[in-house]
Amino acid sequence: MKIQLFSIGFTEKSAEQFFRALALAGVKRVIDVRLNNTSQLAGFSKRDDLKYFLREVAAIDYVHIPELAPTQEMFDAYKKEKGSWAEFEREFKALLASRGAKIVPRKTAHLGCLLCSEKSPHHCHRRLVAEFLESAWGDVSTKHLD
Repeated sequence: MKIQLFSIGFTEKSAEQFFRALALAGVKRVIDVRLNNTSQLAGFSKRDDLKYFLREVAAIDYVHIPELAPTQEMFDAYKKEKGSWAEFEREFKALLASRGAKIVPRKTAHLGCLLCSEKSPHHCHRRLVAEFLESAWGDVSTKHLD
């Protein structure tokens, strides 16, 4: 079975835009790949609120897989210390390889949507997670909902 995977960021999206994009795409579960999913800055996407809204608004399941997130040290080196994207990408890909693709079950990934905060997937680790799963499993098609 070919796995259809999606990704989305919540920054600069209203709740209406966010939930509508997920529902229209046919997403069955949101796979939260954030290291910290309870930040006050997350608004409607705080872990417990998001789980409730997904279920009530769009009948979508929620799962948090922090093993698909970079370490805090990696985030700090890139964001706070203004590190290069190329270095972040190299280190994160190595981390994913060491953790292995089994950290997310195939049935969870199918019709799942990788969630992070970044508006666009271009400089976001959710794109790297999608590429990692595509490479590891070979039968993954990813659509970014941005």
